[in-house]
Amino acid sequence: MITIVNYGLGNLGSIENMLKNLGLTEVRVSSNHEEILNSDKLILPGVGAFDAGMERIVDSGLIQALNTAVLIDRKPVLGICLGMQLMCNGSEEGKLNGLGWIDADAVKFNFDSFEMKVPHMGWNYVNVLDKGLEMCLPTPSKFYFVHSYFVKCKRKEDEIITCNYGHEFVAGFKKDNIMGVQFHPEKSHKYGLAILKYFTDDNL
Repeated sequence: MITIVNYGLGNLGSIENMLKNLGLTEVRVSSNHEEILNSDKLILPGVGAFDAGMERIVDSGLIQALNTAVLIDRKPVLGICLGMQLMCNGSEEGKLNGLGWIDADAVKFNFDSFEMKVPHMGWNYVNVLDKGLEMCLPTPSKFYFVHSYFVKCKRKEDEIITCNYGHEFVAGFKKDNIMGVQFHPEKSHKYGLAILKYFTDDNL
C-alpha cells in the first residue's frame, strides 16, 4: 500500500492518478496515523510556503507517525517539491525547523541578473548522478519545476539529480529509504511516470 500523506498541501489527486497510470491499485490519500504506519511506502507532497507546511504537519499531529514510519520502520518515502524541502533541517523561507531527515537546508534563488526570474518555473533538463536511477529514466530527461527555494545538501553523496537555473542546484536527493525531488513528477508526463516507477519498484 502506497499512502500519499494528506496534510492539506499538494497535488494529491494528480499524484494518485499518476500512480494508478502505472497500474498500481493499492494507493490511498490519507492523514490517518494508523494508515500511515501500516503503509509500505509514503509520498510527502507539497505546494506553498515552508512554515505553512510544517505548521500543518504539526497541527495534524503527524510528526510522530511520520518519524516512526520513516526513521524507525524505515519505510521508503518520496518528498515532492515542498515535501522535499520539509525533509531538510530548515529553510530561509521560514523560521520553523524541518523534519531533519536529510542534512540539508533550503535557500532562496538570488540573482543579480534581471534575466533570471524567480520563481524558477517551467520545464528543465536535469543531470542524473545516480547510475541506477539513470538507467530507469528517458535520456535526456526533463521535468516541470515551480519553486523559489532550492536545497543545499551538506553531504555530496546524497545528491542524485541536479539542474541548472542560473547555477547548478540539487533537484533530487536520496539517503537510504529517503528520497526527494524538487520538480513535480505529477506534471512531468512520461518523465514523471519514470521517477514514480523508480520509487515504487523497490529501489530504496
